[in-house]
Amino acid sequence: MAQVEERTEVRTIKNYVGGSWVDTEASDRIDVTNPATGGAMAQVPMSGAADVDRAVRAAREAFPAWRATPPLERARACFELKYQLEKRKDELAEIVSRDNGKAIKDAAGEVRRGIECVEVATGIPSLMQGANLEDVSRGIDSDLIRQPIGVFAAITPFNFPFMVPLWFLPFAIACGNSFILKPSEQDPLAMELVFELLDEIGLPPGVANLVNGGKDAVNALLEHPGLSGVSFVGSTPVAHYIYETAAKHGKRVQALGGAKNHVIVMPDAELEPAVDGVLSSAFHAAGQRCLANSVCVAVGDVYEPLRKRLVEKADAMVVGEGIDPETEVGPVISSAAQERIVGWIEKGVEAGGELLLDGRGKGSGDGAFVGPTIIETEPDAEIAREEIFGPVLTLLRARDLDHALEILNASTKGNAASIFTTSGGAMRKFRYKAEAGMLGVNIGVAAPMSFFPFTGWKESFFGDLHAHGRDAIDFYTEKKVVITRWPDA
Repeated sequence: MAQVEERTEVRTIKNYVGGSWVDTEASDRIDVTNPATGGAMAQVPMSGAADVDRAVRAAREAFPAWRATPPLERARACFELKYQLEKRKDELAEIVSRDNGKAIKDAAGEVRRGIECVEVATGIPSLMQGANLEDVSRGIDSDLIRQPIGVFAAITPFNFPFMVPLWFLPFAIACGNSFILKPSEQDPLAMELVFELLDEIGLPPGVANLVNGGKDAVNALLEHPGLSGVSFVGSTPVAHYIYETAAKHGKRVQALGGAKNHVIVMPDAELEPAVDGVLSSAFHAAGQRCLANSVCVAVGDVYEPLRKRLVEKADAMVVGEGIDPETEVGPVISSAAQERIVGWIEKGVEAGGELLLDGRGKGSGDGAFVGPTIIETEPDAEIAREEIFGPVLTLLRARDLDHALEILNASTKGNAASIFTTSGGAMRKFRYKAEAGMLGVNIGVAAPMSFFPFTGWKESFFGDLHAHGRDAIDFYTEKKVVITRWPDA
């Protein structure tokens, strides 16, 4: 009976459609849990096609007037949103930490990077400008202008529940489009607060809409004829499905997939900064980020000292509830993720890998904890090739930089890669030959600022235009060329 009474206290979050918080027509609900404790914090509705259609209709109704709103006024809406987010940044970081599990320091960093995306979008009066040329022929001028297209949607992942939605939302609405967000059903609470703030700043009804749900909501968005384009971030198989399905239904698509990033440590590297960079990349956010370097390639004589320091320092990392300021590695997103990651560790050992540091059993209580784990293996081992998305680092040997690049470039994914070196020649060869879209030099996480695009390669990205930066302006607008000749006065 006590358990039933506890369940009645768990609220159900709502969708935000047409400027109002609305209940869904779908009746299915799932729990939103704190992964550090397993306790339910809310329930999220599993919206269906009817709920998606309601949001698309509201967005389409709002589009003509919003498109006609001067870019400067749209920029002011982004300025106001940035101001409100800054005021609530500590609260947002705490929500992310409790809802996602990540350490509060990581959550605060995520909130800061998300706000930066809104900040960049405030520059839309300049970013959206076109071009012109007089006298392209005698008495004829030509102008290129950019125009918003219609209704866009973003389907975003659990690992950055605040930041990733803001890779898309501010750019889409600043360009004059209306927008629908479908956040991860596993940790939707940060976006709930963001939409409360959007409501408070007086954004016109229907310009920004929030639809909670899972696969049914996703498919309804991909197939809806009223939607102009879709953005997605998630695993490679799902990204490929999103790209294929949305394109088949005539939509613009940018689908960011998974990763298996490599970090190369050269013999001339400064050892301690390299160790810190590798560990931060591999284990912060519990390894649940597409820029995590989950494969460390040690070149030549650096292998033994690097191996020793990685194990020593990783073993000392504090594993615990993310909201604790001392925590460095929080829980993974769910017990299902925990089981999957533990299964990968066992598979790696069974295949001949040497377990240098075992993170199984770290943490406490009912939380979904996996501590930092390091496995020494061969480049062709499955655990060194497939995305695990957890705090598991594979350690490989390479004879020289050419061998290390051969290992890196053999991956089917090409999201990011890093090198630690004091050699300009090694850096240049790495920059020239590494087959990945985002490269770090003496930096563990090669995360571009939001005024640059997020440039994954290979199976880490499906589409033509990447997230944020100038690519976002091209994605959310259509170019129009006007050729003009006037009769002489």
